[in-house]
Amino acid sequence: MRLGAIFPQTEIGADPGAIRAYAQAVEEMGFHHILIYDHVLGASTANRPDWTGPYTTQHQFHEPFVLFGYFAALTERVELATGVIILPQRQTTLVAKQAAEIDVLSRGRLRLGVGVGWNAVEYEALGEDFSNRGARSEEQIALLRALWTDPAVTFAGRWHQVTAAGLNPMPVQRPIPIWIGGYTERTLRRVARMGDGYFPAGPPDERLTEVLTRLRGYIRDEGREPAEVGIEGRISINQGDEADWVAQADAWAANEATHLSINTMSAGLADVDAHIEALGNVRTLLDARVSSEA
Repeated sequence: MRLGAIFPQTEIGADPGAIRAYAQAVEEMGFHHILIYDHVLGASTANRPDWTGPYTTQHQFHEPFVLFGYFAALTERVELATGVIILPQRQTTLVAKQAAEIDVLSRGRLRLGVGVGWNAVEYEALGEDFSNRGARSEEQIALLRALWTDPAVTFAGRWHQVTAAGLNPMPVQRPIPIWIGGYTERTLRRVARMGDGYFPAGPPDERLTEVLTRLRGYIRDEGREPAEVGIEGRISINQGDEADWVAQADAWAANEATHLSINTMSAGLADVDAHIEALGNVRTLLDARVSSEA
């Protein structure tokens, strides 16, 4: 499995120096990728007493594409992965342009994870329709790939119209890999039809094994091989201890995950140095586990 670090969006703060130190430390420690979450706006709970979403205006989120432009200049090897961009609340052609630019600046290091999201507040503020987001996302993915591979695109869809127009510069990767996040049956079918990879929700338990078994069946139904579709697992260090983290890594490996990311948020870490130290400790732990079993 390729080991990555989840950018601590809600805890890293807004100091550019701290953000730079984090990105460069992740690369220096030999992680394969940095994965970043996406939220454009947080909802205020002042007039929403029944709010149940995990994030509010109190949670900080850096903008992934802008941040990755910064990371592209600060790093040389580490892959830049979104996990996930809420695609239907953004203009498709603009996403294609932004992603292509990141891919150019990073020399082909972008992996674009996309999802449909859960936060209707953001959709309202961005002027997009929350109710049809799943269906629109499939058309968006098709258009993204067209724009990344054809210098002049003509596309006539239900929600998108492009007439003999294209991106310049084009991305290094043609097309940029698209991974899909989510947990519904429609999402699994979408991954099977269109995804280069999948971000499953939840821990690597029996439920997840059953979900991945269904997904691999759907992939075969589409005439593809399951090995063509990557799987990214996650370990959160605020849950359990070192033995639990090793057990989770083993479980993700048993489920044939291709990537595994470490989440250091919500673990009581005081600053960016603590996040970096925690990542290093987990990296050492998992590396030792791999070498002891080699």
